[in-house]
Parts: sequence; structure tokens; C-alpha cells
Amino acid sequence: MSEMQAIADAVIAQARPGEQVEAFVSRDSETDIRVYEGEIEHFVSARSEGIGIRIIRDGRTGFAYAGTLDQQAVADVLAEARDNVEFGTPDEWAGLAEPDGVDVVAQELWSATLAEYSTDRKIELTKELERLTLAADGRVRIDDANYSDVASESAVATTTGIRRSGRENGCYVSASTLADDGDETQTGFGFSVGRSPDDFDLAKAAREAADRATRLLGATKPASKRLTVVLDPFVTAQFLGVISGTLNGEAVIKGRSLFRDRVGEAVASPQFTLVDDPTNPLAYTATELDGEGLAARRNVLIDGGTLLGFVHSSYSARRANTVSTANAVRGGFRGTPGVGCLALQLTPGARLQAELVADIDDGVLVQSVSGMHSGVNSISGDFSTGASGLLITDGQLGAPVREFTIASTLPRHDHERRLTRRASPTSSTNERFGHRTATEPE
Repeated sequence: MSEMQAIADAVIAQARPGEQVEAFVSRDSETDIRVYEGEIEHFVSARSEGIGIRIIRDGRTGFAYAGTLDQQAVADVLAEARDNVEFGTPDEWAGLAEPDGVDVVAQELWSATLAEYSTDRKIELTKELERLTLAADGRVRIDDANYSDVASESAVATTTGIRRSGRENGCYVSASTLADDGDETQTGFGFSVGRSPDDFDLAKAAREAADRATRLLGATKPASKRLTVVLDPFVTAQFLGVISGTLNGEAVIKGRSLFRDRVGEAVASPQFTLVDDPTNPLAYTATELDGEGLAARRNVLIDGGTLLGFVHSSYSARRANTVSTANAVRGGFRGTPGVGCLALQLTPGARLQAELVADIDDGVLVQSVSGMHSGVNSISGDFSTGASGLLITDGQLGAPVREFTIASTLPRHDHERRLTRRASPTSSTNERFGHRTATEPE
């Protein structure tokens, strides 16, 4: 990393009067393995490195990048970025991030075990996951078993005083399954993540992949009725993915968020607390730095149902007349920073999913949803999405159901959901997001 930091430092040292200059240098590697019927079906091992340079002068921004750290190439990128400034559109909010005095929360984000893990062992892990999944249930077939890892090292320097570097790596395995019963086929999945393969629980991933495919065999279409909905943790995560976009400061500025002008208001159940915390080492996307080199930090967005604020990069913060929450995101040296949540987390409730189910007389446990992003209006909060799951009767999980629709609206305030087989204005129900919804702790 010292080499990359030196390259970034050398670039900003060449800044001319009136210029703000940012140099972002990164080196990445990844491995992807797919196994089918005990044989390698797909294998990729790739490495990349490069530099992106951003120059701002008189409100105009120029950017250029190169996929090499060759000295001449770096010089060419600097010259190209400088030329591109002339073609930029003036923007009164354009500018680089500035140091804000927040210290980096040191984390163990680099695993030497993963860095030294052999390719043969990665392949064997993937084959073992496939074997365990097939052994879990005779009705299960494997669609594919996968292993993936990524490692990233980066350094950033700016003329505004930012100079930081970091590295992180991680990996996961996953299995996609098919379960057959006569002419019927259902799908499932299971996975395990970690900083190194030593963290994997292959048996649990295999068991979940088999269970998710088999538990919906024999599912029928239910009649329309009102009942209580409990969301599986993975479904909850999909809803949170939609919610995260509405808490994006850039979306708020552009009027594309249902939470615009609602800071300080109750927008969810009092049991609902939502935090973006990339300093939590349990988060797979934990990081020490945001995309502009500011120290990553814990930001409480919704506390006890009350909206406290939004995530911001330095740019969106200037537009909103506030300060950055260190939520700049960038996809690498090829692009400039945007804004987004880094590690969104729903604070767990006091009861396990099984305890919630035991307290419900008539309900449904939603196991999967489809069409989530196309079925949610981020401005009104209305949503209608296809679903499948298990009926809940007298506190017990019962018959599987499929091809029904759950429809509601996120920001309204009464407490009913409707389970329906069709999406129509009369099938919508009104409930603040978070009511009777839970995640199951590990």
C-alpha cells in the first residue's frame, strides 16, 4: 500500500494554482468458482490495478483513469483529467471532501489466511458444499455450487488534506437448489460468508439450500384474506435494500424519496431502529474508509421509528447544506464517488422468529418475494410484490402457499396487511414499515 500511497501523493503534488486534485489508486483481485456434478464448470481468477484522477477548477470537474500504474500512464491520466475540466459543466457544489477530524475505527478486515488459501482448497470447498447439499434431501438437485472471494487495496490523496489507505478481503460460498415432487419444481439457496474460508459453515449452508427448496413443494394459491405477515430475514433484507435508496441524500435532494421533509417525524414502528454501521466487524461490507477517504462511521438513520437523517457524501452534503456522513461510495478507480449506505443493519428485536410465529393465530411467513424493485414506488412508498411462504395457523407453520401478492404502503400509519392473489387498489393495506416484521438472530 505504501507504493500506491506514494503514487497518489506524487499526483497531487503536481496540482496547479486554483485546482483541487484527487488521486485514487487501487489494486484488486478476485476468484470465482462454479461446480456442477463434481466438476468445475466455471473458473475465473483476475487481478486489476489502476488510478483515477479528479480535478476541480472554477466549479468544473474533469476525470480520467487508466488500468495501469505505469509512470507514463499516470502522467497521461493527469493531463487528460486536466483537459477534461474544460468540457465540464459548472456546478456550484463541486468540490472534494475535506478532513473532518473523525478518526478511523481500526478493524481486522484483512485475512492472511484467505490471502494464502490455495486454489485447490477453494475448489474442494465448493465440491464439498455440493456433496453436503445433495445429501441433505433426496428430492434436491443442485443447480450450481459457488465459491467467490475478493481482495482490495486502495490509497487516496487530495489537495484538501486527505491522505489515507486501507485493505480488506472476504469470501463466500453459495448453493442454488432445485427440489422435485412429481411435475412440480421449487428453487432454494443457501450460503455462508466470512473473512476467510475457515469461517464457513458448509453444513448450515447446505441444509438451508435444501430446506428452502423442499419446504414449498405442494404449495397452492391462497384465497384473499387479511392476516398477519412475518418476513423471513432474507425478505426483510430485500425490503431494507429498497429503504436504503430512500435514505440516500442524493435521492432526497432530487425529490425521489418518500422521506423527504420528514426528519424528526415518526415513520416506522417504535420497535424499528435502522443503522448504517460499516464499523461493525460482523458486517460483510464493513470498511474503515468511505469512497472519498473519510473515516467510516456509525450513522443512526431511524431511531425507535423516528427519522433522524440521511446518508451523504461531501457533494450531496453541500447541496443539502449539511455535513458528510462519510457515505461516499465508488466502484473503483474507474469512476467518481456517489453516495449510499455502506453496511445497513436493522437492530434485532427481542424475540426469535419462532417465538413470533407461536404468537400468531392466522398469518403467513413470507419466504421469498419477486419483483421487489419494480414493485415499489420510492416516492409514494406504495408496494406490491409477488410472494411465497408458509401459512401460520394457531402458532404453527403449516401449508406452503405461492403466487400471492403482499401489498401495502411504507409511510402510512394503521396496522393491517392484506394477503391477496392479485394486486389492485382495493387490496392495499396501510401499515408503517416494521410492524410485525422481524429478523431472526444467528
